[in-house]
Amino acid sequence: MKLKSFIQILLLSSIVLTSSFSLAEEKLLSETDLQKIAINLSRQTINGGYKLLTIDQLKTMIDAKENFILIDAHPRREFVLGHIDGAINFGFQSKHTGEWEKDLDIDGGASQQKFRKILGDDPAKKIVVYCGFTKCGRSHNAAWWMRFMGYTNVYRAPGGITGWKDAGYPFKITK
Repeated sequence: MKLKSFIQILLLSSIVLTSSFSLAEEKLLSETDLQKIAINLSRQTINGGYKLLTIDQLKTMIDAKENFILIDAHPRREFVLGHIDGAINFGFQSKHTGEWEKDLDIDGGASQQKFRKILGDDPAKKIVVYCGFTKCGRSHNAAWWMRFMGYTNVYRAPGGITGWKDAGYPFKITK
């Protein structure tokens, strides 16, 4: 009887440990961490004056061949490792300062005139920007500058290339 009880307890313990381990693997971030990210995203969006898109909404726009400009805000060295096909690279820093030279990617050195040339002359043209993942601030920085420069139809896809890949959507690698 004691052996049977021991085996049952051992079996039950292994099930509980396995379940706990599986749950721990699925929960990569704590609720507190998720809350911080969500509140920061909300604050950035309000401060930047742009709109948000989910990765699925962006994919629908691409599949429907909507007329918009897609900007990848990664540094070039990261852009070449994986980006959404059709995206134009213009790298920004993650931390927003409001100073053009400090907000650009360290290797950038590009002018606002070059950025404006990429974005075009129509301030109402739809523009979507993304970077690496929800916590990444590069897309916020780029979207903020677009709005600052007078573009009015600016969207940010905060899931970025990580969300795109997680959804199983195709991406391009540039050699």
